[in-house]
Amino acid sequence: MEEPAAHNGSAAGAATGTPARPPATPEGMALAYGSLVLMALLPIFFGALRSVSCAKSKNSSEMPETITSRDAARFPIVASCTLLGLYLFFKIFSQEYINLLLSMYFFVLGILALSHTISPMMNRFFPANFPNKQYQLLFTQGSGESKEEIVNYEFDTKDLVCLALSSVVGVWYLLRKHWIANNLFGLAFSLNGVELLHLNNVSTGCILLGGLFIYDVFWVFGTNVMVTVAKSFEAPIKLVFPQDLLEKGLDADNFAMLGLGDIVIPGIFIALLLRFDISLKKNTHTYFYTSFVAYIFGLGLTIFIMHIFKHAQPALLYLVPACIGFPLLVALAKGEVTEMFSYEESSTPKEAPGASKEEPTEVSKKEK
Repeated sequence: MEEPAAHNGSAAGAATGTPARPPATPEGMALAYGSLVLMALLPIFFGALRSVSCAKSKNSSEMPETITSRDAARFPIVASCTLLGLYLFFKIFSQEYINLLLSMYFFVLGILALSHTISPMMNRFFPANFPNKQYQLLFTQGSGESKEEIVNYEFDTKDLVCLALSSVVGVWYLLRKHWIANNLFGLAFSLNGVELLHLNNVSTGCILLGGLFIYDVFWVFGTNVMVTVAKSFEAPIKLVFPQDLLEKGLDADNFAMLGLGDIVIPGIFIALLLRFDISLKKNTHTYFYTSFVAYIFGLGLTIFIMHIFKHAQPALLYLVPACIGFPLLVALAKGEVTEMFSYEESSTPKEAPGASKEEPTEVSKKEK
């Protein structure tokens, strides 16, 4: 976890106050930390549910991106190179122009992600007689039998309405950089990440989480690169909540922070365990709920350790052992370790907890 002025896309950041600001009150800290934990849990839970429908989708625009063991092994290296590259960019070039470019990039991505996120909820508010027309965005390469689809995206008038609403939030963020607009984009990115990024098996998940465990610890404790980038980087790659909200209201500026990497990386592993639960066809979701509780435990431990030692803590240092260890202990107790590690993503899930039989069908028609 980081001081208020610092943030990174992987380590969680939480604030105890800087010399320039009065110390946060216990009530303010409790509200901020509690809100961050809740905001982290929402995209993991609902993203995991939507990942079940996403895995069954037949639409090419809705197919998940599958992470293999090779991808997982290379990911910490790619992430390290990206982080070091950003560090050098901020050292060499003007921070103002780089952040302007990043703002425009995340402005477009944020609108698309938020539109995709709110579509299922918005559908319930449209009247039955709403004139809904279907559209298709198709981009191909080549001709005849060698023609290959590059982009094949289906959408309708309702999706365009959601896109317009998301654009309002995008303009708000671009002009004001308000923390609420930041959080709306951050939640959308997190939910989409958990929904659309799929691990192909549990072994791949262990490789990915283990590699990023080392990555997080090294770049937080070993160098000042991550903290420097975090201080310079202006983009909705974090969730924030003010610790002085009770004193200053919506104009509060003493933020506790949580990087999206600390949500999405454990989240895609938890979503995999949900799909594994469903593949067992036992009408229980033991591993999903176990890993979900493990995530709460790991995040709570991160906050506790940060306050004890008054030092930035890499959240994955605590989240990774918890999210892997708790389900593994349950598998050992139930004698299902072999089934867990032999499960492949090709297994077809049937039903998710808390989702009716109609919900997967609705979501799989159109990613909302």
